[in-house]
Amino acid sequence: MASLSSEVLQAWADRDGPVILATVDADGTPNIIYATCVGLFGDNRLVVADNYFDKTRRNIQRGCRGALLFRTKAGKAYQAKGTLEYHTQGEVFDDMKTWNPAKHPGHAAAALCVECVYSGAQKTC
Repeated sequence: MASLSSEVLQAWADRDGPVILATVDADGTPNIIYATCVGLFGDNRLVVADNYFDKTRRNIQRGCRGALLFRTKAGKAYQAKGTLEYHTQGEVFDDMKTWNPAKHPGHAAAALCVECVYSGAQKTC
């Protein structure tokens, strides 16, 4: 797991709009979702609250890898890739509960353990 660079941490703090989370099923069929309930845990995990996952939950629980795409307010895109964890209790889950809006169920926290980040073709960490 790579620590996010200062550039990526700044971009994450300056993100605009929803993120896109991509997973794949056992047959290799991709699944992508928009997510607005997101956070950062430590310096190497991007977290998406599982409020209404279905295929995404199944894919993560099966052990797939994933990617998360976000844009800054200036329109620069970043794509983080890595392994996915699914937390229904513990520190990551408890942290998600602090920023996930109470109107959403917050069934679990899906954490992308970042291995690399790209902005366009440039690898940033």
